[in-house]
Amino acid sequence: MPSFDAVPEQHEAKRLLTAALAEGPAHAYLFHGPAGTGKRRAAFAFAAALLGEERRVLERAHPDLYVLEALGEMIRIDEIRELRRDLHMRPFEAQRRVYLILNAHLLNEDAADALLKDLEEPPSYAVIVLVADELGPLPPTIRSRCQPVAFRRLSEKAVREWLAAEAPGLGATEATALARVAAGRLDRALRLLDADAAVRRAALLAVARGTYLDPEFEPVDAAAVLLESSGARGAKAKEDEERKLEGRELTGRELEQRLKRAQRGAEREELLASLEELAAWYRDLVVAGAGAEGAVVHADRLEELRADATAERLAAAGEAAETVRDAWRSLEELNLNPQLALESLFIRLRRQLAGAGAAI
Repeated sequence: MPSFDAVPEQHEAKRLLTAALAEGPAHAYLFHGPAGTGKRRAAFAFAAALLGEERRVLERAHPDLYVLEALGEMIRIDEIRELRRDLHMRPFEAQRRVYLILNAHLLNEDAADALLKDLEEPPSYAVIVLVADELGPLPPTIRSRCQPVAFRRLSEKAVREWLAAEAPGLGATEATALARVAAGRLDRALRLLDADAAVRRAALLAVARGTYLDPEFEPVDAAAVLLESSGARGAKAKEDEERKLEGRELTGRELEQRLKRAQRGAEREELLASLEELAAWYRDLVVAGAGAEGAVVHADRLEELRADATAERLAAAGEAAETVRDAWRSLEELNLNPQLALESLFIRLRRQLAGAGAAI
């Protein structure tokens, strides 16, 4: 039987799924938690165990496996209708049919309503697994009809071990810093290993320090740095998606939507990750100033943190960290204009930090 060994940590999720395999599965599951924590890998491992074959499941080639993934910005009702037509076909080879709905948080309202009917009265042989990065967009009626399986951010130790396997030449201090910046997500850890990511990270930290060290600091220029990084990450994601889709039979519209979703998703993720790291920098000033250097996120930047963590700056740095976290929440939850939101953020940061021992 395929195992969940390839999924790091997530002990409670593995326990629930192992019990389901031993006792018989429920008709529907909802795997939820941040990206990069093993949800998809666990979903395919679960499907492989239910269908009794790993290779074809991982290749998405098993006749009793149905994988639905958003083509554009959302999963629409037509895609759920197509799944429904398949849902009422009996298994070809296995005792069950397994339906994986990836990016389930992208279900639009009509699609969610249509899926609800199938969740209420599914065929006895069907197991439906929704995989979602967020619970908020999913209607309570959908959530209540699925057995939840929560995935948590990974420990720093797990991310460091992954980094050691992926990049054995990485120094211990740098590995610690990258593991902490990745914040429990392997997708972020992977991106941080990219050479371009090191350049983007250096530019971001220069902006973080510039709010209190640069007498010529301009909020518009600072916002442009983050937007440029976001745009570069989006362009790279689009290129990667194009390569991945080579040879796939997609209409021009479907291809365009897939590429657009990959690009926009990467841009948004990069922007949110940049804000998390920006908040971590100001938090690190407070931590370093308190003498708890072993707890800083940016372990590879201790010299700068020591120099910047003046007694006059610590209170303002704590406020600045919370200001960035507020901006993160607003951009994550609301449909804000990133340019205006970032400019406003850096204006506030400049005001908070300029009088707190800044060299201006």
